[in-house]
Amino acid sequence: MEEQKKKSPNKNLVWTLISLLLAIFTIKMVVKQSKGMSLNELMDVIASSDKLFLVLSAICSLLFVVFEALALKSNLSYAGYKRGFLKCILYSSADIYFSAITPSASGGQPAAAYFMHRDKIPGGVITAALILNLMGYTMAVVIVGVAAIIVNPAGFLSFAIPARMLIVTGFLVLTFFSVFFLCILKRGDTVFAFVSKFVDFLCDKKFIKHRESKQKRVAKAREDYIICSKVLAGKKRVISAAVFWNLMQRISQIVVPGLMYYALKGDEEMAFTVVVKQCLITMGYNFVPIPGAMGVSDYLMIDGYSGIMDVDFAYQLEMITRGMTFYVCVAFCAIITLLGYFFWRKEK
Repeated sequence: MEEQKKKSPNKNLVWTLISLLLAIFTIKMVVKQSKGMSLNELMDVIASSDKLFLVLSAICSLLFVVFEALALKSNLSYAGYKRGFLKCILYSSADIYFSAITPSASGGQPAAAYFMHRDKIPGGVITAALILNLMGYTMAVVIVGVAAIIVNPAGFLSFAIPARMLIVTGFLVLTFFSVFFLCILKRGDTVFAFVSKFVDFLCDKKFIKHRESKQKRVAKAREDYIICSKVLAGKKRVISAAVFWNLMQRISQIVVPGLMYYALKGDEEMAFTVVVKQCLITMGYNFVPIPGAMGVSDYLMIDGYSGIMDVDFAYQLEMITRGMTFYVCVAFCAIITLLGYFFWRKEK
């Protein structure tokens, strides 16, 4: 256990460096692809924008952290462990930061769990709160994607074929997980019995190896979800609350490109179209197992925006929006996480 704790910081440092290099590479590639854009020109565009909507965009970007904090606060409260808003901001910042720098967002929940455990929250309650938050997050992405298709069906068809494939795949994967989470909460034993038999089948057919280790992971997941079900038993409104706060979190980020477009162009109708496009874009990159979906999200945004506006302006809008909703937001979360960690170490 001690050896694992010593390795963990080094592993996180490695992923931080990898993510930083990936971010630099992605930004350089986007700038290179746009023949009519330079970073100096981008700064001039920002300087000439409507400052009110620019500020609103920045506020909405940071509300992404706030709404996750409120979701976690709600989940913990329903489980009988009320924690202050600032502590929940620390939990959400750790989750968002480590999710952004690790593949498949695998580091986010353990990081949030670390701070929750430090605040003397039992392991079972932590498991329930984080599973519920993951379920709410997954369902929220599906909801905004479906809403976008209902509002503007033609918007989906304006994407290139590879982008459409990513969006459809994202919809199928996220819908599957949404249904899977709900089935586990209702009939966990039945679901995990099926999963265990499916793992045995794959091992028998030589599709996967290490049967024992895979079955241990299934058993551990089953144990976690049973704990979650027990903690949430009789609390019907908790799932609705989790979906609501995660939906607000999604919306706070999705409206940023629309606000930025209005700040730069002042066209209300087109700004709404940009928001609808962003709903589909969000669904298209959320399942990709790349830290922060870097590269994939940029591709989808540029492809989606260039179908409704000038290509050079689409690159500018993508760079400004992505910089605000991802890079600035992640940097903010990194600072909060570091401060929370060092203040706790000092108190200890």
